[in-house]
Amino acid sequence: MIHDMIKGVGVALITPFNNYEVDYPALERMVEHVIMGGVDYIVALGSTAETATLSLAERQQVLDFIIDHTAGRVPIVAGMGTNDTHALVEQLRSFDLSRTVGILSVVPYYNKPSQEGIYRHYMAVAEASPVPVIIYNVPGRTGVNMTAATTLRLAHATDKIVAVKEASGSIDQMQEILDGKPEKFLVISGDDGITVELIKRGGAGVISVAANAFPERFCRCIHNALDGNIAEAEQAMAGFAEPLSLLFKEGNPTGVKTMTASMGITRPEVRLPLVEGTNELFEATKMAVTKYDLR
Repeated sequence: MIHDMIKGVGVALITPFNNYEVDYPALERMVEHVIMGGVDYIVALGSTAETATLSLAERQQVLDFIIDHTAGRVPIVAGMGTNDTHALVEQLRSFDLSRTVGILSVVPYYNKPSQEGIYRHYMAVAEASPVPVIIYNVPGRTGVNMTAATTLRLAHATDKIVAVKEASGSIDQMQEILDGKPEKFLVISGDDGITVELIKRGGAGVISVAANAFPERFCRCIHNALDGNIAEAEQAMAGFAEPLSLLFKEGNPTGVKTMTASMGITRPEVRLPLVEGTNELFEATKMAVTKYDLR
């Protein structure tokens, strides 16, 4: 059952590039790195994967590659989202999602839909999707906040929508969802730094950027929290403050790709309009890897 598969740490996997092309050898290294580090599932084609810069053909190729090299060791969730509901419905009907356990679908961006528009969009997505749906609220990227009331309306309207990835940054909003949700509906953190606090309140885990870079240490922290060892988890999270800040200092995924490059796993390359991290960031990440023993 998907509810059991998407608890704990999901990693919003980066897409490595080499001279603008997808770097499949590096992608394979990333898959091994995060699985060996203890992630519970992989989210392919999310925001951190720079999916907006991938063609539809590249998206299917990247998803298939990740699934093939994961080889059933952890579940796969596919990012499927856009600001054109009709186009997304068509993609859901044509995209091969047969080997995924669900999709992660972001609130439509740029258009700034009303709450009614968000609701109708997701109901259309739920009807078209062949797999369960995790809705994704990230107003810092989309320009509009899906309110707790809309999230709860969707959660109660259809069993096809099984969880929300909440990256509003508002604990009050997350608490409102936790208080009013159906029993099986999951609230997943979209912010690494706030995850332990959300778990204390009943959250199910995180879809993480940090797990790309230091999965073993980060997973241990989150699993401790889920096991009820909150004090230990809070202490570990406090120790991540510097490396976590570096992951987002020059934007995401620029920061995390700079760190994985400093570890020798990938190149730091991103696709325009993003640009590579500065030399200062690269040196700072190298120092953090050594200082905090993040390998």
